[in-house]
Amino acid sequence: MIKNMYPLYLHDLSGHYGLGGEYAPNQHGIFEQSHEYRTLQDQYDVQNVWWEQPECLYPFLMIVDSIPAGFAFVAVPPYYSQETDYFVHNFFLMRPFRGVGVAEHAASTIFGMFRGSWELFTNPSENNKIGQSFWRKTVANYTEGNYREMHGQTSDGYKLIFQFSNGL
Repeated sequence: MIKNMYPLYLHDLSGHYGLGGEYAPNQHGIFEQSHEYRTLQDQYDVQNVWWEQPECLYPFLMIVDSIPAGFAFVAVPPYYSQETDYFVHNFFLMRPFRGVGVAEHAASTIFGMFRGSWELFTNPSENNKIGQSFWRKTVANYTEGNYREMHGQTSDGYKLIFQFSNGL
């Protein structure tokens, strides 16, 4: 189900980066940075790592009224910085489920499953004001305002970064 939604997630991201951005479709019509992917199956095969490394990669499926609504991927070292315990790698909720608290509930539930330092980032551009607002509200509510927000260079380019800890 996550693999079925993944192209929709990348299509959604393309609206934040515009044509020619890193999430534009390649010459085969696949929304992916790699020009090597000729089919969705090629893209799916690369995603298999999320199900092959259960000790450090955590895929989550969001379900609303028995319908797949979205997904989240959480990574830990060595798949992310040694300085952070948990990293929100991908987070996506399909449009029909947005604006009613599903995404914030899912994020808070996932945060509560793991104790430690967290990091996530999002596109800082004007085209992503809704995403920025979502993460600012969600992280602020979850941490009761005890988080760090900054702009900076990441492994994925210049981003708006959120950091917090829910450790003991």
